[in-house]
Order: sequence, then C-alpha cells, then structure tokens
Amino acid sequence: MTDARNSDPGAPTGPRLTDRKALAHHRRRAMTLPDPALFLQEAVADEIQERLGEVNRTFTDIAVVTGFPDLWRARLPGARILSDSDPLDLTEGSQDLVIHALCLHWADDPVGQLIQCRRALRADGLLLAALFGGGTLAELRAVLAEAEIAVTGGLSPRVLPMAEIRDLGALLQRAGLALPVADSDQREVHYRDILHLMQDLRAMGEGNALAARARRPLTRALLADAQDRYARAFPAPGGRLRAAFEMIFLTGWAPHPDQPQPLRPGSAMRSLTEVLRPADPTGTGAADPPPGDATTRQG
Repeated sequence: MTDARNSDPGAPTGPRLTDRKALAHHRRRAMTLPDPALFLQEAVADEIQERLGEVNRTFTDIAVVTGFPDLWRARLPGARILSDSDPLDLTEGSQDLVIHALCLHWADDPVGQLIQCRRALRADGLLLAALFGGGTLAELRAVLAEAEIAVTGGLSPRVLPMAEIRDLGALLQRAGLALPVADSDQREVHYRDILHLMQDLRAMGEGNALAARARRPLTRALLADAQDRYARAFPAPGGRLRAAFEMIFLTGWAPHPDQPQPLRPGSAMRSLTEVLRPADPTGTGAADPPPGDATTRQG
C-alpha cells in the first residue's frame, strides 16, 4: 500500500499503485462467471454483520464501499452502495455507519480513503473496514519471485503489496477516528495446483491489476518452476497446495464527548508489573491461539 502525502483525500500523489480500468475489468469478468469465487467476500460480509449485531445501536444512514455491489445490496437493503474509486462519493456528516468492504487494499491512498470515511460520519458514527493483509498469498508471492529470477533473471510485480496489521491501527488514528481497533482473520485454502489458485483469484476479481505489472503472460517454464517450488515448500494434505488469506478488520468511531476517554497519566490502579506477571507458577504464559480456518477448493 502507498501512504498519504497530503491532507486532500481526493488527490493522492506519487505513482499509481492500481490500474483502475484493469481492476474494474477483473471484477466484471468475475461476476459474469457461472460460479464466481466470492467465498471470502461472503465471509467478510458475515463477519461484519455479526459485529454489527454486537453493537447496541440502530444505524439508519449506512454507506457501503465495495467492488461487488450486488452482494451488499442483498445483505443490507436500503444501504447506500458506492464504488471504491477515488474520491469516494460521500458527503460530509451524512452517515452514521460506513462499511469499507474488502477493497481498501487496492486504494492508491488508503489513508485518504479512511479520512473520507471519517468525514462522512456524524459524531459517534462507526467505520468498519475490511481488507486483505500482508499474510495474504505469501506463498504465491514467494514462489513466483523465486521462479521468475531463476527462469528469466528478472523480477516483475505479480502480487499486490499489502499492509501489515501493526501499521493499520495507526492509519485509523491518522484518519481521526477514536477507539481504533485492528484485528485479523486468517484463512487457509487448499488448491489442486498453482493454476487452480490463479483461476480462483480471477474468479474473485482479485487478478493482477497493479499499474506496474508486466503485460506479458507467464511462460510455461516459469509456471512449471513455480509449481514445483510451491509443492515442495507449501504442501497441503492430499497432494494439494496451501494458500493463506489474511482479512484484517478495522474499527473506529467518529469522536464524540460521551465516548470512553483514555485515563490521564498516573491514574492507573495497578502497576504494569502486576498486569504482566504470569498467571501460572511456571511462567510459561498462555496457550497458543487456535489456528485459522482451512478450506479445500474443489477441482
């Protein structure tokens, strides 16, 4: 992802990350398929709706920023659905809920888009954003880079660069949102081979739309080398390949005087030493977190 270079969210500077025409083409192509692979879009919609169900609030003015409008029209009838193209079609102070639905990773200026969402919110309005994070397609990124260097002696941008969760929480604060939270959902999907994975990415509308991408197709030699490296480095049960998808969820509120405020320095009732002291006598700490979901894609 690129960074914001000025305070005008509608005018990002620097080189373009995304070829917007190519991205729109990829999304249209995915929706013309008899079976588009929108299982991650659906998973994000499920998660966002579950989180909204946990908020003690009725939202009446909802805007959804998405590359797949039909999905969200079915999920939230009456919501305002808009494209993720810059600048966003949002009016200042017009919404009490803005959902940025799994497309912020394609933004040339993600901070600018978050600022636009923040400005669209009324006081104490909620932003929920989802995007692919840095763990997404780490396996494919690695094997394509290794194979291309080995076969051609060069390197082309093949997989979108994506932000790490540790950086994204700070973006919420820079956008002026209060009570910022960033968390992630890790999914592992199993594929028959590298071609099957690439076909699924096209069916997701997530093909390579980088502005600096190589226009020449992958050669058979490069694909064969990448497949071999993938099978050796990232095997899944049944002779398949594993692919990681990291969905990062960002939550922030438009500031309001009635919101919880951070404690003033020196007002804590417990010391940091007490908080960090291990609960078990061996001091080994908590158990490992549960693994993410694994899905096997048929074909």
